[in-house]
Formats: sequence, C-alpha cells, structure tokens
Amino acid sequence: MERGGPVEAFRLLLVCWLVVGPVLAQARHPLPVLWVMPVSSGLGKENLTAAVAPAVKLALQDLQRQPPPLGNYEIQLQLLDSQCDPAKSLKALFDAMWAGPKYLLVFGGVCPSVMALIARSLPALNLVQVSFAALPPSLSNRKWYRNLFSTVPSDRALNQATVKLLQRYRWSRVGIVTQEGPRLSEMKKDLIRQLLKAEVQVVSTESLSEDVCSSVKKLKESDVRIIIAQFKEDSASEVFCCAYRLNLFGPRYQWIVADGGTSGWRLGWQGSGCTADSLLTAADGSIRLQMKQLSSTNTPGVSGRTPQDYQDSYLRQLIQEGSKVSGLHAFAYDAVWVAAKALSQVMEAVKHREKYSVQRNVSVSEEEVHRMLLEALKQTQFEGVTGPVSFRNGDRMTSMELIQFQGSSGVLVGDFSTSTQQLRLMNHLLRFKGPGPPRDRTLVLVQQQHISLLLYSAVSSAASVTIIIALTALLLAVVNRKRLLKSGGGSQDELLLLGILLSSSSVLMSGLDGASLSDQTSEVLCSVRLWTLSVGHTLAFAVLFTRTWRLHSLCSFTQTRAGCVLLWMLLLDVFVLTSWQILDPLRRVVLQHSLEKDPADQDVVIRLTSERCSSANMELWLTAVCGYKGPLLGLGCFVAWTIRTAPADHPAVSSKHLTLSMFAVTGFSVAGVTGSLLTSHNPPVQFCVTGVLILCCNICTLSWLFGPKVLFLCLNGSELQGEAAEGDDGEHEVEQLSRLNQQLKSQTAQLDVEIETITMQLSEESAPDSKPHMTTETNNAGEVRSVTWTHVVQVCSEDRSSERQLTSPDSINSPERVRRRLSVQLPILHHSYLPAVGGVSASSSSLFGSREAFVYADGNFVYD
Repeated sequence: MERGGPVEAFRLLLVCWLVVGPVLAQARHPLPVLWVMPVSSGLGKENLTAAVAPAVKLALQDLQRQPPPLGNYEIQLQLLDSQCDPAKSLKALFDAMWAGPKYLLVFGGVCPSVMALIARSLPALNLVQVSFAALPPSLSNRKWYRNLFSTVPSDRALNQATVKLLQRYRWSRVGIVTQEGPRLSEMKKDLIRQLLKAEVQVVSTESLSEDVCSSVKKLKESDVRIIIAQFKEDSASEVFCCAYRLNLFGPRYQWIVADGGTSGWRLGWQGSGCTADSLLTAADGSIRLQMKQLSSTNTPGVSGRTPQDYQDSYLRQLIQEGSKVSGLHAFAYDAVWVAAKALSQVMEAVKHREKYSVQRNVSVSEEEVHRMLLEALKQTQFEGVTGPVSFRNGDRMTSMELIQFQGSSGVLVGDFSTSTQQLRLMNHLLRFKGPGPPRDRTLVLVQQQHISLLLYSAVSSAASVTIIIALTALLLAVVNRKRLLKSGGGSQDELLLLGILLSSSSVLMSGLDGASLSDQTSEVLCSVRLWTLSVGHTLAFAVLFTRTWRLHSLCSFTQTRAGCVLLWMLLLDVFVLTSWQILDPLRRVVLQHSLEKDPADQDVVIRLTSERCSSANMELWLTAVCGYKGPLLGLGCFVAWTIRTAPADHPAVSSKHLTLSMFAVTGFSVAGVTGSLLTSHNPPVQFCVTGVLILCCNICTLSWLFGPKVLFLCLNGSELQGEAAEGDDGEHEVEQLSRLNQQLKSQTAQLDVEIETITMQLSEESAPDSKPHMTTETNNAGEVRSVTWTHVVQVCSEDRSSERQLTSPDSINSPERVRRRLSVQLPILHHSYLPAVGGVSASSSSLFGSREAFVYADGNFVYD
C-alpha cells in the first residue's frame, strides 16, 4: 500500500498511543474521544486523514506538556472510519457506544452527509461534536444541530463575506457558476437566498458540467459582468481558459471565487487547452475569498507555540510521513485544544462538586455532565494558531481573507470578520483593469428631453408679445365700442380677442414640464392647457364663422342668430371637454424611447425619455374633438371663399381680410395637429412647432381683422368723435319726439274711429235725392272735436223709373258720383284738420291709403 494511505495514517496514530500514552497514563486521567474520519472510503478522503494526523499528534504532544489542571488529563482518540457513508458511520457510532468506554465527545467529521446525520443524533446520545471542517449552511440551524461546533468558519459566513463585497462596490446584478457537488450546491442555494435578501439581482445561475465553456458562455449572453464562481481548485484552470476564449475578462468583468478553500490557486496549463500566459491574463484581477489558515500575529498562543513555529513543526512531521499538505491541519490542531480544554474544565468541575458536596458519595449524572460540556464549549475562548478561537451559535468567529490575483501571485487586499460582520479593504493594494471597479451591467443613463431655457424664453417672449397686442386691441375695442358699432364694427370683436388670448396663454403653459414643476402641478397644467387651447380656438373660429355666414346670407343673418350659433359651438366644446375631464382625465406620462450608445464609453447607453399629457383613451378623445371641428373648419373655408368679393360690414375691413383669416385659422389648425402628432416623441421640437403655429395664426388674425380697424380709428377718430357727440345731442330730441309721437298716435286712433263711424252712417242713410252734409264742431280753443257726415238718399222701390234715374251714370247722385266725391273729400278733410292735432301725414292712416278702401255694394258704400 502506498505511503500516506489510510492504513499508514492509522499506524501513525497507534504509534503515538503506544509510545506516548503508556508513559503518561500512569499520572493522567484518560478522556476517551471518538475520532470520526473517512479512512477507507476510496473517495480521496484518506489523504485528508493522513494530512491532518501530524497536526493532531502535535496537539496531543503539546497538551502533555501543559501544567495542571489541563496536564492532568489525557485525550485518547478512538478512530472511527465513517467511509463518508451516513448509514455505515451511524452504525459504527452505535457499535462504539455499545462497546465502550463511555464517550463524552466526538471529534472530526468532514463529510457533510455524515456530519448532518451524526449531529442530529448527538442530543439523544448526550454527546457533543467538535469538527475541523466547514459546516454547510444547513448545519447552522441550532434547533437541530445545537451540539455541533467547528473551528472552521461555516459556508454561510463565506456567503456573507461575498454579499458584503458586492454591497461595498454597489454591485446589484450578478451571475453564479457552480461546480456540481453536494456542498457547493448547498452553498449556492444559501448564497442566492442572501443575495435576494440584499436586493441583488441574480441574472443567471449555471452549473459546470462536462462542457464548461457552454456554461460560461451563457453568462456572457446574459450580459453578466460580476461573476461569482464556486468550484474546486482543480477546476480553476479550465474555467479561466473558457473565460479567456470567450473574452470574459478585462476591465468590464470581475470574477469573485468563493469556494471556501484555504490555499491559493495553482493554475496548471496542462490539460486546460490554454497557455499559462492566457490563464494568467484571464485570472488577473479576480478576487478569492478564503479562510484564514494561520494567525498573522507572531506571539505564542495557548499551546506556547507561535503560528510560524507550529507550521514549521507540522511540515517537518509531514515530510517525514510523506503526506500532502492539507489546508485544514491548523484548524485540526486548534480543534484538539478546544476538546481538551472543554473536557478538562468539565472534569475539574465534576471532581470539585463530588469532593466538596455536602452529601457524601454524590455523583453527577450524565445529563448534567453533558450540559456542563455544552456550556464549556460555548464559553471557549483562547488564542490558537489560526487566531482567536471562540464560538457563536456553534460557528467559529474568525476572519476571512480576500486575495486578489495580480500578475502571477495572490495579494491580500482585505479581510472579513465573522464576529463583527465588517469588511475591511486595502484600497491601495487593489488593482482593477479599468480606471475603477467594473460596472455590474451596461450603464443606462436616463436622459429626459426637457425644453431648454433658451427655447422656452424665445417662444414665451413671442407669446407674451401676442398677448400684449391682443390686450391692447381688446382695450381699444371696449373703449371705442360705440364708435365701432356706429362705423359698422361688430360686437363680437371682444370674443375673438378673448379666444386669441386663451390660445396664446396655452403656449406659455405648454413649455412648463416636470423639470420645474411637481407631478401634481404638471397634471393640473395638462387640463389647463387643453381647456385654454380648445376653448380659445372655438371662440375665435365661431366669431369668424358667424361673420362670414352673415355676409354669405346677404345680411339676413341677424346678431341674435349669430349669438346662438356661437353659443352652441361653445357649449359643444365645453360638453366634450367636460366629458373628457370626468371620464378619462389627462395624466402626466413618461415615455421611454430607444437606446443610443454613448460614443465616449462602450459600457454606457443613453435612454431618452419624454413626458407628455395623455389619457387611457387619448386617440378616441382626439378623434371626437377633430370629428366636429374638422367639418366646421371645412364649411367655414367654403363660405369664406364665396364671400371674398362681397361688401364688408366695416369700412376698413374688406371681405378678403375675413376670407384670409378663415383660411389661416383652418390651415394653421391642421398644421398644428399634424405637427404635434408627428413630433410627440420630441417635446422640445413639439413645443417649438405647435407654439410657432399657434402664434402665427393669432398674429395673422390680429393683423387682418384688427389692424385696419385700429388704423381707421386713428385716421377718422375726430370725425367719429364729432358724430358721436352729435348723436349724443340728438338723443334727447329723439326721446321728446318719441313721447310726442305716442300722444299723436293715440289721437289718430280716435279720429280713425270717428271716420269709420261716419262711413257707416253714409252707407246706411244714402238716398237718391239726398246729398251729403257735414257738420263740424269746434271747441273754444278752435280745435276740431268731431266731424259728422250725413248723406240722405231717397229710394223708391215702387218707382222703377226713379231707380233707373238713380243708377244712371249721368245722375249727380249716382253711386259712382258719390264714391268719387268721397274719395276726394275725405283726404282733403284728413289733410286739412289733422295738422291741427299733430301734423301727421295722411299716409300714416291705413283707412285712406287707397281708393279701394271703399266699395259699393247693394247701392251702399261699405268700408272694407
């Protein structure tokens, strides 16, 4: 059998006991301890047993030289071959417990599956275990494994150090590649839990299978920059060879190897497919988290040895035995001291209790001894060759090293304390390939497209000038309202100017965005912009439309009808806007656009964003607004074209000006809607385009409709003012004449009644031989009181000759002659007497407006 095998290791232990044990057994109290190790498993664990055996032997020798009370006891190790098989190891444990002697402590245990099964059964057997192997995260559950202690930091503490390193450089996006195996797989699960708790995104988790490069390639495809690797030392060369081939190294990537090892890498280029330089290039800058093997102090510990003195002694014995170095040998050395100090402390306490107890022959129970041993292990604290030795919840409190691979060697760049959970980095020793730590992802710079101050100042200045001009025109229209009305100006000028003011104000508010306002204020402005622009547009268009339609209808379109049309347009606009505001209000929405690469940095991309006012059914509401405004604009253009040559209603404003204004409003409206939709992805351009179009429309309307009026007022102001003054003087006379006219009308009505009465009498009393008589009564003032007509006509029904004579045209009393006399006399009377009571012309009376007012029927004159 080869040198250094399991049998040889076991032989060394036997020699130790045969040579040293009998010499000291006479003066020392034996303390039997079970040493569980894989001796004949055939899985390579036999080399570990042989490698740590010299360290255990040194610890036992140093214990023998200790003074009492520690020197009063002798640790007797009983080797138990676990074979890394949980069932076989548990059976061997029960056999050893049955065969005796009475064991209080189990030492060793390096196979996770064996440790988990044995540690679970320790409370039932009143045993505790001290191990010198790293505990898997699952064994940190003190509810199930409260009797298990280890001098090696747990894998959970290693993951904690990894998370602290990520948090130090603010890496929040990582990928994990893990070699298949029970321990490393469990480490990966615990690492993912801690990363998620720390809000670190795990982009990809890959397992190293037979094709290592395929797993590494998936990390690159996921754009992983920070790679956490968990693999054994013999797989490092193959992994970094794939990283070199895939260009997964350099300033853009950072490798963090957290495998829980205790020694540096040995990158062997043989069998990896890459040269040594390629492997060194790929591994350069990577950081490895490993357990601190020896204390950095040079002071003697509890054993009286310094760390360097111990290491020299260990290597001498290892060379003599021909075994390989194990990274756990120093932890095994301290584990022997932990077991010895705890057992000796308990034995001394038991002896003291039995010796000085009040009751004689009192023995301490096994349960009490077990409890005392647990307390002793929890309170363990001494300086070992690996540093300060103490436990918290069964885990060793110590430091972990951060080694960075620089060039061809590893450099200590920091450490992590498991007791304080603090990470210490020596930044002056850290070397990154780039100007600083790599980014954990492609940096996306969010750049919001704001409206620049220069652009807003230019457009808002133009809008302010437009508003000032409109306010001036509105003030002139109000002050000169009477003169404008007298000269043919419409009363709707104020409404048109109000619409221009509202639409121009919307330009000022459109340039304000989230850069200068809060979210709530921005949402309020969204609604205000919509209302001012829409209502202003409706008012201006409605006024233009009613004016053009009045000219088109040849002045039959009255002011009342024009006001009704304008009111209905405004109510329709208010109805749509109110429904929009209530059912689907506008909100501030941030839009994300496509990514653009930064030419200065390949790891930086720029994502442009913009904000706009939008609602859930924005397209539907825009369609509704354009649906009723579009046809009206088209109709307005048609009507305006037909009246281009018609006479205007104002001496200074021609119909051509009105036609141009209508076409300008329509053209700029269509252009504004189109430009706003096409430039919605670029707020500065959209603001510039829409603002300029709105202001140009308003300026054109002001120039064509109000410019000539202002010029007309300036040139003809004195004449209009004189006419207005004369008109004011004549208003009083008009009022007096109006009152006098009312009095004359009442008197005329009385005269009409009397004339009608006379006419009736003439019809009734008319006779062939009679002639009309008129009696006129006057009062003392000489005024005509009444006029009475009498006309007697004698008719003899029996005398046919008389009837023929009466109806003869030549007779003076014939009906034709009588009708002619009446038609001449009555107007004469009307013109003669009525001027005495007011001077009203004869044409004002409806009774004598025509000769047909009297008709002859049945020989009588009848008033029709």
